Amino acid sequence: MTEPNAEKERVVELLGGEWSDIAALLAGFDDELWARPALPGWDVHDVVAHLIGTERSLSGAALPEPPSDLGAHVRNDIGKVNEAWICELRGRSHADVLADFRAVTGERLASLRAMSVEDFNAPSWTPAGNATYARFMQIRIFDCWMHEQDVRAAVGQPGNEGGDAAGESLAEVVRALGYIIGKRGRAPDGSSVLIRLCGPVEREIAVVVDGRARVVEAIEREPTATLTLPSSLFMRLAGGREDAQAALARIELCGDLALARQLATSLAYTI
Repeated sequence: MTEPNAEKERVVELLGGEWSDIAALLAGFDDELWARPALPGWDVHDVVAHLIGTERSLSGAALPEPPSDLGAHVRNDIGKVNEAWICELRGRSHADVLADFRAVTGERLASLRAMSVEDFNAPSWTPAGNATYARFMQIRIFDCWMHEQDVRAAVGQPGNEGGDAAGESLAEVVRALGYIIGKRGRAPDGSSVLIRLCGPVEREIAVVVDGRARVVEAIEREPTATLTLPSSLFMRLAGGREDAQAALARIELCGDLALARQLATSLAYTI
């Protein structure tokens, strides 16, 4: 087991590094890149406003009044909260939004570094249910990295798809693979699945279904179905960023092809 203080430092520095990477990426953008569509209803400016709003909320800032006219991309209460911050910051210049992002993430990083290990590991609400504040910050790494990739895809500047933040973000998806394979993918009882990621993050992830789907160290026999694909594509599919049917041409399917295809088109699980 990792010593608690070392784990706190690891998570906090990973998050701080991800914020630094995002700020460095944005610093080179002109107005046209800031206005590129990035996600349904959001351009690059809006994605950054969302990141700012989340960190301000975690700092205790009051939520702005949500807009009365919500777009079709807003589908739940979390979406309403997100949209409140986006509308609040939509009138800010791009330069001011970048300054806001640097300011709030700098404040948050200082606050996290100063937090005691006990407070960092205290019980807390998280987007994945009740857990600890440390768990919430792990999810923040995933969320920020995914949104960095949204921005990079929007402006045609791929990068940062390997490394520690990418590995931590992949670990977040691996935690959900039992649900993804068993519930969303409907893999039958007694089956096994091997997901082979061929880079930039290279990994083999094994899942068995024996009453419930769960990640295991290895599969003792030939997997029922195998999916081989780049880690960047796997993450985009898990995040619902890629059309799964269109992506099939870039995924090598082996074993039970019907099951492999069913799983490859059922990877999306984030809201």
